[in-house]
Amino acid sequence: MTDSLTISELATRTGVAAGTLRMWEQRHGFPEPSRTGSGQRRYAEEDVELVRRVLAHRERGLSLPAAIALESEKPVAASDHPSLYAALANGPGATRPQVLRKRSLVALSRAIEHECLAHAAAPVLFGAFQRERFFDPVRPRYERLASHADAAVVFADFPRLRRPERGPVEVPISPDEVLGNEWAVVCDAPGYAACLLGWEQPERDGGRRFEALMTTDPRATRRAAHVAASLAGRADPALGEELEALLADRPLALDDPAPALTSLMNRMVAYLEAS
Repeated sequence: MTDSLTISELATRTGVAAGTLRMWEQRHGFPEPSRTGSGQRRYAEEDVELVRRVLAHRERGLSLPAAIALESEKPVAASDHPSLYAALANGPGATRPQVLRKRSLVALSRAIEHECLAHAAAPVLFGAFQRERFFDPVRPRYERLASHADAAVVFADFPRLRRPERGPVEVPISPDEVLGNEWAVVCDAPGYAACLLGWEQPERDGGRRFEALMTTDPRATRRAAHVAASLAGRADPALGEELEALLADRPLALDDPAPALTSLMNRMVAYLEAS
């Protein structure tokens, strides 16, 4: 069948945003478009039904990679969560993503970090900053956070794994890794839980944009923390085991989180971003 649909047309027909379709393609190779001579994506009519069937599987509770595997006959990866963003986006209770400017993402990160300093006793803290130069401006803040934390780890394109006397453990990542395209702040403490996870969209006019998820749900935050610990363990197995042991014995911030709090917070962010 001739590939004639643009990504905007596929988005309209399926109800899946074009940015989300691009994310699925980058992470899971689905849907797989053809390309015009100028590099524009083109899709077949059958892709509409494939995407709709993936959505139907998701509504029945399957993770995104498993749903895609059913329709594309591709094996599911060893981990359903190859990224921090996917830990929340593909898990139960996922919030609606919002597209944020880089400055909004940085401001929200700062708010979570300051709240962590003010109210989190002995947190397990993770940050993902893509590039070391993005981490450098907040390094003093993370040194303070690490001094009060049970564990603190940051991911960026550091030249090597480093455990400084002051500050978080620095875990190197490659820009080619999925995590190299993400931004994250995860604070998991017995009395406070919050995480902000962002996936950078392909660059476009008007500056950098991130598809972002933010929550104060302690279970979702714990899920992101476990994935971060696993990713750290790929670089240093002993570090991964240390982090997993901390999380295993850790009470959740709240037994009964208030979903309305996360919903209200995300609505406020959406209004601010639109202003």
